[in-house]
This record gives sequence, structure tokens and C-alpha cells, in this order.
Amino acid sequence: MHQIPQSISDILELARWAPSGDNTQPWRFEINDERHLVIHAFDTRDHCIYDLDGHPSQISLGVLLETLAIAASAHAMRAEFRHNPESPDTRPEYFLELIPDSLLQPDSLLPHVQHRSVQRRPMRTIPLTEPQKQALQHAIGMFYTVRWFEGGIQRWHLAKLMFDNAKLRLTLPEAYDVHRRIIAWNTRFSENKVPDQALGLDPMTLKLMRWVMTSWGRVDFFNTYLAGHLVPRIEMDLLPGLFCAAHFAILAKKPPETLDDYVAAGRAVQRFWLTATGLGLQLQPELTPLIFTRYVREGRPFSRLPGAMDTATRLGSRLSRLLQNDPVEQAVFLGRIGSGDAVTSRSLRLPVERLISAE
Repeated sequence: MHQIPQSISDILELARWAPSGDNTQPWRFEINDERHLVIHAFDTRDHCIYDLDGHPSQISLGVLLETLAIAASAHAMRAEFRHNPESPDTRPEYFLELIPDSLLQPDSLLPHVQHRSVQRRPMRTIPLTEPQKQALQHAIGMFYTVRWFEGGIQRWHLAKLMFDNAKLRLTLPEAYDVHRRIIAWNTRFSENKVPDQALGLDPMTLKLMRWVMTSWGRVDFFNTYLAGHLVPRIEMDLLPGLFCAAHFAILAKKPPETLDDYVAAGRAVQRFWLTATGLGLQLQPELTPLIFTRYVREGRPFSRLPGAMDTATRLGSRLSRLLQNDPVEQAVFLGRIGSGDAVTSRSLRLPVERLISAE
């Protein structure tokens, strides 16, 4: 492999910390010279039930592009991106040009890129302040708005929705295949998966879950006869959903339709998340209700489990009622947020050398 130009190496070293669904890191970099590179992205729609039409991966791609732009600002360079229209949506390509700009100041979000993380455990219920909410709204720009779900009653409704949605998530054979691939057992950190100790489960539940998940037969038996999904749902969804400052939805002014729309949404999401980190707040995405609702809205079966579509339909109706006047198709991101202790287990990232493409 040719030597990577130092400026590019420094930028990629920081940008690689961009979050992605299940830590898949669906991108590789082709370096042309010290100011030009190509981002070769891909999605996981062919084997991941959560990556419907690749849209979650496209949001992650937007998160990456925003992180690249933030990283480039540390070197007084503007990052300009151009989508290659000839690349397929399943493997989109973006051309990046780094343009020197002596007047460009380092982005204020730069210090938070490596500290941003997912907090799956309960947080504090201290309400967000108006200045915090204003800063988070400002972070996503004029084309998006934040809908807050605050107070005990609203947190309960969202927590219960996530708890019920988790039953669907934990009983689908198609979801089991995903979970089996992406969890790294017996570890606090993982370069390309989600470490089990970051899941938010207590040690005994985690030990049982590790044993049960060795086969779908065990999972199905425990779920059917012993309500094996109940404790994980309480620990991963109900309690964290109750113990937070708020749940939130990021809504686009108009429903996203194209790949570029989802990429733009991802860029806004990253600025929101990094701003939250800078405010001393933690965050957990809660995207599966949006994904299953879209399966229902478009009449697309997603599981061989009997009754799955009916369950998703009921959950989607509840989500729509919670959003009230905001159409669910405009929601590009759901999550919960609050203050709390720093995480002690998290996903890491592949080293830059493993993210370089030979294409």
C-alpha cells in the first residue's frame, strides 16, 4: 500500500469515529492524492432487516460525510462532496475534494467526535434546559425540527412503545440472525461489532442471553415458553426509556425520498449528536419503530413469524398518535437523551489501514 498523505491520514483517523448502525462502518476510502479521495459506501439491506432499502446506512453515510467535514476543518480545509450519479444506491460513491481555506476556523464540534457514544443504560431524569434545546435545534439547521417528548407521562408512552417494539425485535428470526452477527461476546470494546457489555444488561441476564443466543431453537423455546424476552426488554428498553431527560424525534420539513435526502439527514443527525455531547448529554438511537412502521406503510412483509405484520401495524399506529400532527414519514431519527455517567463499554472502529480501498 502506498504511503497515505499525512493530512488525509489525520482526517480519516478522526472521521472513522462516525457512528453507524450496529457498528457496520459501511464505507471504504480510495485515496487519489492529498486533496482528493473517493468514499465507496455500501448498505446491508440484503441481510439486515433493520436496513430497509439501505436508508439507515445512507443516514450513516451522511454522518460520515459531516464528520469528514468537521475533521478537515482542523487542517483549514473545506470538504466538498459530490455524489457520483452513476453509482448504484446499494453502493453509492461520493467524491471528496479538500480545499485549503486559510480563513476557515476549526469546527466547534471537533473536540467531541471521539467522545460521542451510545448510552444504552438509564440516565438521569433532569429536564433539558431551554438553552440546551435551542442549541440542539440550531445544530440541525432550518430544514429539520426537533419534537420533544418530556415529562413523566410522555416518557412512559415512549418507553412503553419501545418496550413493546422490543418484543417484536427480540422474537423475529430475521432479527436474531442480525443480533447473532453483530454482538461481540465477553468484551467491553470491539472494532467492528457491538460489545455485549455495552448492551445495558446486568451480568446475570447477559450470561443467560449469551447461552440462549447460540441457536435460534433456544431463543424460540425461551421466548415461547419462558418469556425469555421479558427481562432484556425491561433492562434495555423500559427502564432506559423511563429514566432519561426526554425522547425526541428529528423531523425533516418534507419526507426524504432520494439517497441524497437521507445523506443530508445523516449530516444533521451527527451535528445534533455532537452538540449533545458538547452539552454533557448522552444519547441512544431508537430507530426500529420507524423502520417497522415503514414496512407496514408500504405493505412489505418482513418476517416469517405469524402475526408480525399485525403487531407492527398496531405499534405504528401508536407512534403516529404520539407524533400527533407530525407525519411519521417525516421522522428521520428517534432517540432518547439525558445526562448520566460516562459509558464504560463501547464500539471502537477499524483502523484507517483496514478502511482503505484498493478500488
